[in-house]
Amino acid sequence: MNDRVSGNTEGVREAMLARLDSLMSFEIGEDEFLPRELMKTLAECSCELNREIAVYITRDGEIVNVAIGTDRDVELTDYRLRRNAQRLSRVRCVHTHPDGDGHLSDVDLSALKIFRYDAMTAVGVKDGEPTWVQAAFLGENEEIILPPPARWYRLPEAEWLDQILRSDEIVGREETHVVARDRERAVLMGIESTESLEELKRLAETAGAEVVGMFLQKRSKPDSALFIGSGRAEELARDCQALEADVCIFDEELTGVQTRNLEEILRVKVIDRTMLILDIFAQRAASSEGKLQVELAQLQYRSSRLIGQGLILSRLAGGIGTRGPGESQLEMSRRRIRERMTELRRRLDEVEKQRNIRRKSREKNEIPVVALVGYTNAGKSTLLNALTGSDVYAEDQLFATLDAVSRRMVTPENTPYLLVDTVGFIRKLPHTLVSAFRSTLEEAALADVLVIVNDGASAEMMKQHDTVEEVLEELGATEQKRIEVINKCDIADPPPAFPGAVMVSAKTGQGLEDLKAKIAEALQESYAPVTFAIPFSQYGILAQIRPLGRVIAENHTDTGTELTMMISREDTERLVRRYGAEIVIPS
Repeated sequence: MNDRVSGNTEGVREAMLARLDSLMSFEIGEDEFLPRELMKTLAECSCELNREIAVYITRDGEIVNVAIGTDRDVELTDYRLRRNAQRLSRVRCVHTHPDGDGHLSDVDLSALKIFRYDAMTAVGVKDGEPTWVQAAFLGENEEIILPPPARWYRLPEAEWLDQILRSDEIVGREETHVVARDRERAVLMGIESTESLEELKRLAETAGAEVVGMFLQKRSKPDSALFIGSGRAEELARDCQALEADVCIFDEELTGVQTRNLEEILRVKVIDRTMLILDIFAQRAASSEGKLQVELAQLQYRSSRLIGQGLILSRLAGGIGTRGPGESQLEMSRRRIRERMTELRRRLDEVEKQRNIRRKSREKNEIPVVALVGYTNAGKSTLLNALTGSDVYAEDQLFATLDAVSRRMVTPENTPYLLVDTVGFIRKLPHTLVSAFRSTLEEAALADVLVIVNDGASAEMMKQHDTVEEVLEELGATEQKRIEVINKCDIADPPPAFPGAVMVSAKTGQGLEDLKAKIAEALQESYAPVTFAIPFSQYGILAQIRPLGRVIAENHTDTGTELTMMISREDTERLVRRYGAEIVIPS
């Protein structure tokens, strides 16, 4: 079989390959952009094969390559006859469109930019004849110059050849200033729903990417090798090229094999939803504990995807070709990750011990905890600021804050409590993050009251609430008193509501007093200020009462001591049963 014609040559007869190979000796004059005889030969061959055919012509008129594609595309090649990669390549690409359409596609125009051809040309072919022809050229700052299609027998060849020379004077010169991208261009791919894909878009934008394309393929289950089907993967590769994407983000968790296979086909960086969320967490982590937790989560994720290069690195296969340094290098990487994870867990254990000491101190002083929990970007941090007058970082972003932040508050009845802001929840929250951030998330599990903040402006509020309930159940936070809050009610139309939910706007302050009253009511059910009157004859009782709560006031009288303190209702009832109702002064 002829080996000078590249591309999809499977099933092509030797006679056809020989005819295409003969094009390599086709002579093109200096004043010819695309000879009619060459177009007719390309049209006949392309229509007979029903495949695209590409030829590459140097500025001297020599054809340096002929490639066969499929009925939808042909793989374009990077030909550069100059060392300076920013200058034009001195090669123009001409390829056929078997459907008769001579218009250049977005993929064609993207390839013009990437490979910096002198020109990118499409020849529509039908019934063995050329139809319309369109050529495109690069201009200043990579602007594409796109003249309208021309009839194949009326090509403005002199004009197009002059345009190549004009482009060559502009493109890649030192005085040409190309604006560098400050954000990665991302294409999104999902198989679940449009709503989930929209959320992925917000995640990508939060991570700093510019979303240039979103695609959805409904599938009952992912493909084991490519997550999406092979045909859709090839289409996605063309989409990525046409949109000049730098990265393709998938709305599910990919295996290491799927990621590797997809990158080979798409030819761009491939990441999944989990890796994207981990990247956001890495950007947002501010405290030393948060940074340790994020690094541990990243290593847990990567360790499960650390794979070798097929069988060549697998000792399980055995035999010739499977020995040597490859697998030992893989084992070294695994060992380093295990050692680092062990060190991170040790340091996090130390932080957790300090946290437990603070919790015990809190419990000893009987200071109740009220935790703000909810879906990410529901407005928890803004609500904390509005209630406490703090200036915790709060932006219209997913996962704007990661670290648990607490502020001391007092109810109108002088009941002190800690208001804690926790990390936001999200659908498909990576298990590695739940594991790494468990100590932080336990603030919700150990709280006395949960304030569940819902985004009243989101059409997905009910689904988001279900996600919050699932995460709370996973954390074991199911027994606490709960206050449902609908935030952003100033822009919700009409504002959705749960029975008994408090409608608030953390931005305008609407409903905040009602929420404070609800929190005080919930705390009052468990904690209340009580004044004990302890006579001198029973002075030993003081030593038993003081550790049960927080002392607010202590007055000495002629008959004994009056002790006012915050104490749980259960402890008060137990003391009354033991020492009599006369030790409590009615409020």
